[in-house]
Amino acid sequence: MDKDKFIYLDNSATTYTDPEVLKEMTPYFTEVFGNASSQHFCGRLASKAVDEAREKIAKAIGAKPSEIYFTSGGTESDNWAIKGIAYARADKGKHIITSCIEHPAVIKTCESLQKQGFEVTYLSVDSEGIISLDELQNAIRPDTILISIMTANNEIGSIQPFGKIGEIAKSHNVAFHTDAVQAVGNVPIDVVKDNIDLLSMSGHKFYGPKGVGVLYKRNGLKINRFMDGGEQERNLRASTINTPAIVGMGKAIEMAIDGMEKNNAHISSIRDYFVENVLASIDDIYYNGPKDTSKRLPSNANFSFKYVEGESILMRLDMAGIAVSSGSACSSGSLEPSYVLLSIGVPIEVAHGSIRFSFGKNNTLDEAKYTLEKLKETIDILRKMSPLYNK
Repeated sequence: MDKDKFIYLDNSATTYTDPEVLKEMTPYFTEVFGNASSQHFCGRLASKAVDEAREKIAKAIGAKPSEIYFTSGGTESDNWAIKGIAYARADKGKHIITSCIEHPAVIKTCESLQKQGFEVTYLSVDSEGIISLDELQNAIRPDTILISIMTANNEIGSIQPFGKIGEIAKSHNVAFHTDAVQAVGNVPIDVVKDNIDLLSMSGHKFYGPKGVGVLYKRNGLKINRFMDGGEQERNLRASTINTPAIVGMGKAIEMAIDGMEKNNAHISSIRDYFVENVLASIDDIYYNGPKDTSKRLPSNANFSFKYVEGESILMRLDMAGIAVSSGSACSSGSLEPSYVLLSIGVPIEVAHGSIRFSFGKNNTLDEAKYTLEKLKETIDILRKMSPLYNK
């Protein structure tokens, strides 16, 4: 596919692999291809590369290299963090606190644990998708063993007060896990200052490869191993080490942290232009999520358009060469309205007309202008076809 012939505005779903990242990975497919667990020189070279990537990732979030565990992605990291703590602390209690707008990797993991006898409290959020710290405080019980609240939401971009959540969890001696898949590379995170015990991330969200992720686990925190098999990852996560992807993730996070300020300024300026002009030129819409940009991911813009279906908007924009999402990519095949939007008070009939635009570091102002033009055309055409639209 010719990259110059389409506009990609679905960076919250995945980003492209940066050419510098791919360049860093390539030798580990064809030259340094040894198994990182092997004792011979080929294995030692691969192991050294993995250790170097581990150091880069640890540095990016203020952790120690010994606290970084490689996984297949964010979903595995979320599953491992939540189930690992639940099973390790089941003798102390079976109560978990999360929010109603978590990623399905967290929600469905909690639902699975409920079927096994665990209790889960799902915190509500306000109209901008932010939890109440008072509600969190009141939800903590003597048998609470884990708080799992995402750093930033994948659909509406709301950034939770994760540092304050960490303080509350620490004061009650409750483990705090945060799904930071959308936040790493976009939001400064320091696991020590923010009192984070467990953190999930995924390489493909910050211009790294797919199929590789990380679970940060604070040293000294007991957690059950996730898979049985070999003794990789300090005997906690079995599976052959994916050296090329890990090397790529290390390079990607290094580039993301080094370029965070510059990239965020560029991305947010395009996003802000787009949001301002959408709101000024299209009526009967909801702008979902925080209005204060300091509480929102710099890439995110989520709208609900009354009287039209999100899938129809998506398809028409797709025909115009513009890639967007009608919600989370992990549930885009569902015909049900977004539970995130329903949780912040968007009416069910309006939630069906939602589109997420997520900008990236290579998007331009001209692309935003073209998308705005095609979006206005699309909404106008679809509303003229809608029996609900009477203007």
